[in-house]
Amino acid sequence: MEILGDFHVHSTYSDGLLTITQLVDFYGKLGFKALAITDHLCEEKTLLGRAAKFLNRTLRAENFSVYLNEIYREKKRALQQYGMCLIPGVEITKNSFSHRNSSHIVILGIDAYIDPDQSIEEICRRARIQNALSVAAHPVSTQKIEAQTRFLWDNRERLQPILDVWEVASGDIIFKEVLESGLSIIANSDLHHPRQMSSWKTKVYGPMSEKHILDEIKHQNLEIFFYEYNFGQEFLENVHLQKRSYVEGSVFQH
Repeated sequence: MEILGDFHVHSTYSDGLLTITQLVDFYGKLGFKALAITDHLCEEKTLLGRAAKFLNRTLRAENFSVYLNEIYREKKRALQQYGMCLIPGVEITKNSFSHRNSSHIVILGIDAYIDPDQSIEEICRRARIQNALSVAAHPVSTQKIEAQTRFLWDNRERLQPILDVWEVASGDIIFKEVLESGLSIIANSDLHHPRQMSSWKTKVYGPMSEKHILDEIKHQNLEIFFYEYNFGQEFLENVHLQKRSYVEGSVFQH
């Protein structure tokens, strides 16, 4: 079966506008078959990490099990009501005052807390112990006036063996450097607000299971395309969604 997914989405557990329940209904009513909730999990020992905690813009060790339990509850409803696979995730957030020292790593399929203050190498190692997928989030310039996260990209030769896939698009921007690099890729919205729904997204095929979906992404059996959302629409026809697709290493115009 065709599995339309968005694998980088934020809820009110960090800096998103919608609750996990609202996100499930929002994506489910639009016909999505896979959704990953990936709230920020910021470092606790840095100034910016402590500020995020003070502002309630991050998950914390003490509420992580509550977060996972809510995703697990909604996972059952998402499957029953919408035939959608809900995937637990986080965005390990290492922010610095320097763009070149900042890095964000999305972990898909997480089932236990990972200390964000550890090294990138240790974070990725612990993700693999959980059979989770590590994603280099928006590793190059997003072409927007916002904090950038360049560390992973600037150190890609060293980090490539431990990071499973790299975001080739975030929102409505394609990262040409990542597309042409030969690295394994994924496209996501990085959604915080419904107005960000028009964005590059990822599609895989096959049975509806978290393991299968993540395996397909890891092995690059996927397509990326631009999903255009008009507010007020309940559902969108596929023919109106595709502008470009990524298939087996090539980008095709439609």
